[in-house]
Amino acid sequence: MSEPFVCPLPFLHSETVQMAHGAGGRFSQELTKQVFMPHLGNAFLDLMDDQAKLTLPSGRIAFSTDTYVVTPCIFPGGTIGSLAVNGTVNDLAVGGARPLYLSAGFVLEEGFPLAELEGIVRSMAEAARKAGVLIVTGDTKVVQRGSCDRIFINTSGIGLLRDDVTLSCRNLKPGDAILLSGTVGDHGMSIMTAREGLSFQSGITSDCASLNHMMEALLDAVPEVHAMRDPTRGGVAAVLNELAVSSSVGVELVEDAIPVNAEVRGACELLGIDPLHVANEGKIIVALPAAAVSRALDVLRSFDEGRNAAVIGSASAEHSGMVIMKTVFGSRRIVDLPAGEQLPRIC
Repeated sequence: MSEPFVCPLPFLHSETVQMAHGAGGRFSQELTKQVFMPHLGNAFLDLMDDQAKLTLPSGRIAFSTDTYVVTPCIFPGGTIGSLAVNGTVNDLAVGGARPLYLSAGFVLEEGFPLAELEGIVRSMAEAARKAGVLIVTGDTKVVQRGSCDRIFINTSGIGLLRDDVTLSCRNLKPGDAILLSGTVGDHGMSIMTAREGLSFQSGITSDCASLNHMMEALLDAVPEVHAMRDPTRGGVAAVLNELAVSSSVGVELVEDAIPVNAEVRGACELLGIDPLHVANEGKIIVALPAAAVSRALDVLRSFDEGRNAAVIGSASAEHSGMVIMKTVFGSRRIVDLPAGEQLPRIC
């Protein structure tokens, strides 16, 4: 076990991020010691090397990276920090990997309050603890006021792939059931209402959460799962269209079966947005043989994040590459990809 990192320099009092915090000198060490290490420190990060030396079990690994620019950076149900951790964890887990290690890179705007930054870092540490991963390396850059919107975070992750499952967007077969682990649109509408100052009225909370424990339990019980995806940007509609095209199948949805919170539905109607186009950060779509549905739902519903899991449709040999929904009125309509960016900066 390494000794905790100790900065010999006295604390240089400042309540906001300064350009000097990104210069590699005294202020940089202060930022590391006072803000990052108390929350993110571990045996790997404490060494303060330019790289993390990791030992992985033998086998294949998954590697993912994403950059988070959400505004506002603190929203009902999460922060840009918890979003960054959970998003990368979920990207690894939907590929059948057990997430192990993350990196974190920060771009901070001069003048960003240090107290707010520490709260974001604290939320990252809590998200990593819940997911069972370690943040083992990182970097911080400070840019001049006006050069970025307060704070951007990049996270990359490494996970160990399972040998007993093969998950791919090309694996769907006609007759497969399509499952959704919970209500749609919670994250995107949470960001939208917070951005417009409506969060105190709407009560909509982001679904931001790490799902790796739930997905691992699902694959333990149902190794015959064909595909898993997290419907983030572009929402459920984007993921299902990608699955349909990649697997050369049609996807048939039943509108009544798709879980949507009443407040999210109302906000979407008010803004003229289809809930299926709205981002989620704590949901998964699962495609699997129809015979395995009961086992899968039992597992998903045993987790709080999957308590509203439902079968929302199936794969079909007809209308290859298209997503068709049976509406509540009995008609059928095409569920197409979102056109443009309806809700910018939601992750």
